[in-house]
Amino acid sequence: MKKTLTTASVAAVLLMAGSAHAQSARDSIFIVGSSTVYPFTTVVAENFGRSTAFKTPKVESTGSGGGLKLFCAGVGVEHPDITNASRAIKSSEVELCKSNGVAEIIEVKVGFDGIVMSNSKAGPSYDLSLRDVWLALAAEVPDPANPDSGKLVKNPYMTWKQVNAALPDIKIEVLGPPPTSGTRDAFVELAMEGGCKTYPWIAAMKSADKNAYKAVCHTVREDGGYVEAGENDNLIVQKLQANPQALGIFGFSFLDQNSDVLKGKAINGVSPTFEAIADGSYPISRSLFFYAKKAHVGVIPGMREFLAEFTSDKAVGPEGYLVDRGLIPLPEADRKAVANRVKNLEAM
Repeated sequence: MKKTLTTASVAAVLLMAGSAHAQSARDSIFIVGSSTVYPFTTVVAENFGRSTAFKTPKVESTGSGGGLKLFCAGVGVEHPDITNASRAIKSSEVELCKSNGVAEIIEVKVGFDGIVMSNSKAGPSYDLSLRDVWLALAAEVPDPANPDSGKLVKNPYMTWKQVNAALPDIKIEVLGPPPTSGTRDAFVELAMEGGCKTYPWIAAMKSADKNAYKAVCHTVREDGGYVEAGENDNLIVQKLQANPQALGIFGFSFLDQNSDVLKGKAINGVSPTFEAIADGSYPISRSLFFYAKKAHVGVIPGMREFLAEFTSDKAVGPEGYLVDRGLIPLPEADRKAVANRVKNLEAM
């Protein structure tokens, strides 16, 4: 079993090299993780580099799952200091961190975001229900001949009109994130499961056989209806402009920043707006996070100061510069509680 390293002892690990000559610790913060949180973190990093004596942190977009894997691999200059996540850390990831000596993790809830389904402004206009979304993208669906029979079949729907007669007769083609993405995790949990459980006989499976229920509701089709488009949400935006009939899945901020060329779909009659996400009425809303290693604070230059910047009102408050980029801020009491926990370096 690997020995857990304390905050005090990690400094020695960070400052030592495997050769005869000691290397100095990194002189800038290294951040990985969610493609959704990436643009927000990049703005904070750039502002931090301009307004302080510290170097601009290095930020890489690896996806939430990929970022947490890198983050949990250990302590030391070869490992990231912070990872972004568009979902909460899983218990299995906490255990992975502990097994590799990452014992004290600071969880920071940044704000809220909505997951949108969007197409080009040159494309057709139509709205969707959660049931429409699940029927279009699930690997298996209720038998169309008798949806209440309790029988599942391989997804036969090739067009949106086949899913719902009120929808256009165009091919189902949805560009979305891969399994390593927190956006994908949240989408299957909120959107697909939300549509799946509208069938009472499937909803009843949750108490009878949770694993079978999850397999039915969360498994995405692999026959071309859903296209894994990578972690680069900007690339999805470009592809939607090239293919006006396709839909894309990404965070609200990307729709907000590209509203001149894209339009979002209303889900269950609620459009993806700042206000609807903030009040929880938009059905595909989620919290955004980042996680920091307490052991690296005071060792990697600027860690404490960067955490303070990212939780400040000027960054994440209702008039903060991240709100201009599409972030939905936390309520004031929650925001202050997060900032206070970060100030005191309170670990999970």
